[in-house]
Amino acid sequence: MAKQNIFDNQIFFDGYKKIRENQASANIVFEMPALYSLLPDLSGKHILDLGCGFGEHCMDYIKKGAERIVGIDISEKMLEIAKTENSDPKITYLLMPMEDIDSIDEKFDIVISSLAIHYVEDFKGVLAKIHNLLNDGGIFVFSQEHPFSTCHSGGDRWTRDENGNKLHLNLKNYGVEKETESVWFVDNVKRYHRMFSTIVNDLIDAGFEIERMIEPIPDDEILAKYPDHKDLFHKPDFLLVKAGKR
Repeated sequence: MAKQNIFDNQIFFDGYKKIRENQASANIVFEMPALYSLLPDLSGKHILDLGCGFGEHCMDYIKKGAERIVGIDISEKMLEIAKTENSDPKITYLLMPMEDIDSIDEKFDIVISSLAIHYVEDFKGVLAKIHNLLNDGGIFVFSQEHPFSTCHSGGDRWTRDENGNKLHLNLKNYGVEKETESVWFVDNVKRYHRMFSTIVNDLIDAGFEIERMIEPIPDDEILAKYPDHKDLFHKPDFLLVKAGKR
């Protein structure tokens, strides 16, 4: 079955690139610091980056001492930028969906995925392949859209007061695990909703041990700079997990 590749849609690609360049975006303010906080010392490490996008993370890992990086992505447009702007002799970029990583013939100390797992339908299958690619004692660190977000498939996400201020989240069908479609720059952007318990239990069943989980929320300093982020106390944007290979 063909995998969704929304990132090569030019309208989507342009909109997504603009968001990632915004220094006030939730990715930069919350997701990246949380992701990096879960990483061990990268000195000499071999890393697989699943959904490497523009390759900025791969370059960061090299700067942090990593010895070898393989970055995969399903988007040709993303990889064109990665190879042009974030190339290094220690980095290899591959055009490949996550579901095909069992074709990679090497082992890694760390597998990392930033905001890509929620686009994968066969979560169990991909976890098994990640486990097989890790060296003994290796770790898997990933971020994804928060399950309170992935369950949303239509209507207003928030209940608001007469001035438009967010009062609380409208949560429905959290327990219905399925493919959902949303409008994000373009119509019919597919993602997959899984409950917290499913995410945790699938990791355990695949042979992982949960070491840490983060749902980033703003501190006082961030709130002073970006007051609109107070809505994250109702619903964090992201879930991040660090899991070790048993």
